[in-house]
Amino acid sequence: MRRVTVPGGGVSPDGARWIGCSESFFLPVRVLSRFFRNKFLTYLGESFREGKLQFHGEMSPLANPATFDTLCREAKRIEWVVYAKPPFGGPEQVLKYLARYTHRVAISNSRILSINGGQVTFEWKDYAGGNKTGTMTLDAVEFIRRFLLHIVPAGFVRIRQFGFLANRVRGKKLELCRALLGAPPVPANPTAAIIDLDGKAEERDRRLCPVCKVGHMILITVVLTTRLAQPLPRQDSS
Repeated sequence: MRRVTVPGGGVSPDGARWIGCSESFFLPVRVLSRFFRNKFLTYLGESFREGKLQFHGEMSPLANPATFDTLCREAKRIEWVVYAKPPFGGPEQVLKYLARYTHRVAISNSRILSINGGQVTFEWKDYAGGNKTGTMTLDAVEFIRRFLLHIVPAGFVRIRQFGFLANRVRGKKLELCRALLGAPPVPANPTAAIIDLDGKAEERDRRLCPVCKVGHMILITVVLTTRLAQPLPRQDSS
């Protein structure tokens, strides 16, 4: 199941005004349902024609193009259900929920109980069994294999942004959104007052983030290569 979070509005097609969402939803639920249905069936048909679908058992007759087309036509006449509602806890809860999927590792160090004799023992939670916590021991190779399943393949990203947040047009579109909303523009070369260790305030240039072109980077310290070359302290895993 894929969950989609949309912003609270967008720029009009002619780029002349900001269109804010209503108090209920950004899009009517019925319109969203039909849009999702059409997109789903379109890509499903493309996969069928490219030979990417396989049918076995009772579904074997669907391998016939005429039978498959009949099924798609019948599915298109049905009103699909797309469930949308405002978040109970507000936007903060939505961001916290999404952050668990985009900015957390597959398993934290605190859950790894021991690494001994090529075996890894760790804690896990059985959500189907009443959220009970148990322990599991796996061979180190199997543990690493399962961990690597959570790594995004080459060429894929965890977060894909569209519309005015797309990487290709983000800079210009965000500037346009600020202008339409009457928000102050971001200074080209902003500076910030930073308190040093002596308690004196000084002005330091903030460096624009080379990735998003919106945030800024502040130099705190430089990690020398000699520090990285030192071996990590050995820890008892028993």
